[in-house]
Amino acid sequence: MKRRDFLGAGAAGASLFALDLAPALAQNAPQNANAVNRPFAAPKRSPLYTDGKWQTPARAIRGVNLGGWLVLEKWMSPTLFAGTEAGDEYSLAQIPGGRERIELHRQNWITEADFRWIAEYGLDAVRIPVGFWTLNEAKPYLGGAEHLQNAFDWARKYDLKVLLDLHAAQGSQNGWDHSGRAGEIGWTKPENRAASLQTLSDLADKYGAHPNLWGLELLNEPRYDTSLDILREWYQSAYQVLRPKLPAPVAFVVHDGFRAGGWQGFAPAPDYSNVVLDTHMYQTFSEGDRKRTPLEQVQFALGRGQEIERLKSGPWLIVGEWSLALPWNEMQAKTKTPLDRDATRLAYAGAQLLAFETAHGWFYWSYKTETGGEWSLRDCVKQGWMPTSMALA
Repeated sequence: MKRRDFLGAGAAGASLFALDLAPALAQNAPQNANAVNRPFAAPKRSPLYTDGKWQTPARAIRGVNLGGWLVLEKWMSPTLFAGTEAGDEYSLAQIPGGRERIELHRQNWITEADFRWIAEYGLDAVRIPVGFWTLNEAKPYLGGAEHLQNAFDWARKYDLKVLLDLHAAQGSQNGWDHSGRAGEIGWTKPENRAASLQTLSDLADKYGAHPNLWGLELLNEPRYDTSLDILREWYQSAYQVLRPKLPAPVAFVVHDGFRAGGWQGFAPAPDYSNVVLDTHMYQTFSEGDRKRTPLEQVQFALGRGQEIERLKSGPWLIVGEWSLALPWNEMQAKTKTPLDRDATRLAYAGAQLLAFETAHGWFYWSYKTETGGEWSLRDCVKQGWMPTSMALA
């Protein structure tokens, strides 16, 4: 069956076909998730843009986000914030003992063993969210240069590519806690945009020539009402500064500002090279998400393969964040038994993988959370909702 025919099929049949294409999804064997015990070799990759045209990779790059590590998110590690009124990293760093808490968390949240697991699981890459304070400490934030260096050392040891992602920019680009400080949005001020570019320049100077750097992402999730004109102008200005600091194969990644369809014709070749558009695809936050039945969730996920195909007429496209999370407050009433819920997660995983494999790459959000569940790749593998191995090709 051709993929186009498959996308038009009913959701139930589509779910089974997804399982047929990814048989590991049907192998509920969590005991294999902790260690694969085999040598790992990442596939060879060519530059994204050569000979005057965009190149099609032999297979999409597959990765996972190291969320909640160098940029904190309270919901991912609530124990870290326990006994305080702090709601974000900015406020936690200012309470007595807060900086010590953060340092201990960074030492333990992600370790070399996690990089080994990711490599043995068969993934190619990690997306590492960083704050503007990570490389060069900016109080009250606690710097994390040593931990970032460890990440690159481990990436080299386990042959993983790194997408460096400026997740928290000066002034906050979205006012959400994962920008470092919830509240006011001040990134659009000229002085903050200039400071963000300096942060990126420092990262490029430090890691631009590192053999494991896959890409540099300029800004994570600028809010949906941020002017696209401001974003385009800043991205283009940043390109002029940063592209000379990055070797040709290193990707220059821009987030779509939640308007993936607004970037056709952006950064055309040959004036620009290796520009990659990052879009984030979730099905858990909107009113439409909450109204769908389990079968409709799976069908909607499959349809995103067609959406990705349309978007690929512009720059390269990656799905920088996705997960198995669904609006379970509403879904509970639509699934009668635990088996129904597990079957929904299993089919939803297969549908998304099938759709996102049509992109040039994807990164699951996130590698782990304190409480597990659908936001934690490690737990999804353990529960049998995700393939027991990504080393399928």
